[in-house]
Amino acid sequence: MKDLLRFIIIFITINLHAQSGFNSGGFEVTKQDVELHSYDRDSTANAIVIYEMGNSYVDRYSYRLTTEIKRKIKILNRNGFEKGLVSIFIYNRGKENREEVDEINATVYNIENGKVVKTILENSAIFKEDYNENYTLVKFALPNIKVGSVITYSYTVASPFMFKYRSWYFQDDIPKLHSEYNASIPGNWEYNIKLVGGQKLTTNDSSVKKNCLQISSGANSSCGIYKYVMKDIPAFIEEEYMTTRLNYLSRIEYELKVFRSFNGSVDNITKYWKSIDNDLKRDTDLGKQLRRNSVVKKLLNDTITSENDKLIKAKKILEFVQNEYTWNKEFNVLENVSIKDLINKKSGNVGEINALLYNLLVTNNIEATPILLSTRNNGFITQVFPVISDFNYLIIKVNINGEVYLLDATDDYLTFGQIPFRCLNSHGRLIDLDKESEWYPISVDDYSVKQYRYNLDFDENQILKGDVNYLSKGYHSLNDRERYFTNSETFINDYINDYINDYNSVEFSDFEIIDTQKTSDDFNFKFSIKSSPDLVGNTVYVNPFLIKFFDNNPFQLQERSYPIDFGFKDTYTYAIKINIDDSFDIKSLPESINLGLPNNKGSFLFSAKQEENSVIIYFKLAFKEAIYDPAYYDGLKKLLAQVLDTQNNSLIVLEKKQ
Repeated sequence: MKDLLRFIIIFITINLHAQSGFNSGGFEVTKQDVELHSYDRDSTANAIVIYEMGNSYVDRYSYRLTTEIKRKIKILNRNGFEKGLVSIFIYNRGKENREEVDEINATVYNIENGKVVKTILENSAIFKEDYNENYTLVKFALPNIKVGSVITYSYTVASPFMFKYRSWYFQDDIPKLHSEYNASIPGNWEYNIKLVGGQKLTTNDSSVKKNCLQISSGANSSCGIYKYVMKDIPAFIEEEYMTTRLNYLSRIEYELKVFRSFNGSVDNITKYWKSIDNDLKRDTDLGKQLRRNSVVKKLLNDTITSENDKLIKAKKILEFVQNEYTWNKEFNVLENVSIKDLINKKSGNVGEINALLYNLLVTNNIEATPILLSTRNNGFITQVFPVISDFNYLIIKVNINGEVYLLDATDDYLTFGQIPFRCLNSHGRLIDLDKESEWYPISVDDYSVKQYRYNLDFDENQILKGDVNYLSKGYHSLNDRERYFTNSETFINDYINDYINDYNSVEFSDFEIIDTQKTSDDFNFKFSIKSSPDLVGNTVYVNPFLIKFFDNNPFQLQERSYPIDFGFKDTYTYAIKINIDDSFDIKSLPESINLGLPNNKGSFLFSAKQEENSVIIYFKLAFKEAIYDPAYYDGLKKLLAQVLDTQNNSLIVLEKKQ
């Protein structure tokens, strides 16, 4: 029996330490936890959570939602010291309705003279401060933290707010070896439970416990008991081309759906989409403002209202709203929306401006439908069940001659059929005032484009000079036009300075903006350049990429667990012609490249060829999807690495004739 027990202990110990050497199976700190100074799975980590556990339940006596939290963290370098600064956000609704924090305990473990030494947090080092109207901050800093320290802390939060059942974040900006959350939910409260993020649960168990909660009358409730565990969770590192991190951080969230009182009454907190749609149309400010046809009838002049071509009329209506009304940068869409206030003040929020646009369209017999959505920084909308607070934006869908266009009048520079980049965020809710509402995909079919076309010659001093034409379309054009029309007088000087700062070996001159309008689909200008190629003896080395699309590779992670979200499909193109006079021989040209992502999701083409006395360079990088699954990350990373190498190291070698 003793041998069996010894074997079990050894087996458990081996499993606890096999992956990292740390004791990730519990809150207790071992000597090895303190002695180890590295984490092989992520050599860049500043710290790691060795173990953390949360336990939420309704207290049998106070009937408060109680959450006990324990966390054990290893400090790997000085940048990890910030993990010893702990802040706990406490929600409150007035003095009588507030959460409370209790039982704060924290300890720092270090090795001194070969022994583990503990430093305990003093109560005097715990502080409270008001964070805002609804939150108080409880803060403490653990003492005597060093590189190699292990810190532990625990505390309990008691909350009267059962509608805010405690969320649990499995993922953070440092790796975690073991993250565990236990929840006990009385049957009186029914929640929509949502697992967010790409990480998988190691454990996902549930059971029922009888008579877990009882009141003085003798009525009682059973509880659902839930256990969630994730292990070996990578750090969440933010990188370019993503929406808000809250879309991807692995966590458990709760939305109260139904409350059943002990007296038998039932309160349906979360409704179904069908009933919510009706509420949106009938009870919100927005729903009422979408029927304000009488307010807008006299706003448009005869040249617009008498136009017979519906597409031309719709374009004029959009242009009218863009020019006459200014967005005040507020995102109100459901409440505090008044078209009358907008008309009087000439400035208003998103809901007011685009509700006005909608009314002007429908009163002029143009088929239009509002779409509620959530912007990229606001996070994805929960489609399974209604969470009205997810919405923070409004756009308008129009259907003209069988073609669909998405419109937004908050930005003076948007072309007809273009919505702001901030709106490119999965799906919106199409609010049909006459029929049932439905989900609508928010996507862009057309490619955005950046293109340079060079035509270069050598002068008598072997200086490379010539003309460059720049063209942008789509969202690249939107950015350029906004920059230009915001201050056209300084635009050229700013561009010249940008080029000079980035490419100090190139001279720029003769900038000229080619005819463009605020809402043109494209933007283009031209300029002249001079550059002295490298000369070694009689050999001339020319890098044709005098201006570069990319300075560095935006993809630097070992792996990425969340999508690569460009927002739109994209192409980058060079078309370069270098005329070589008879005083040079062309000795070598860069090799051609033809790379592609799996399933034809993207491509990179590069060619350099001689045509009589000219070198023709063609370069095209195409991202054929707006959003890529993380499985494509390594391919995108390698593709961009090749693009950078081509930009930086493609040489045309010429030899001067004797």
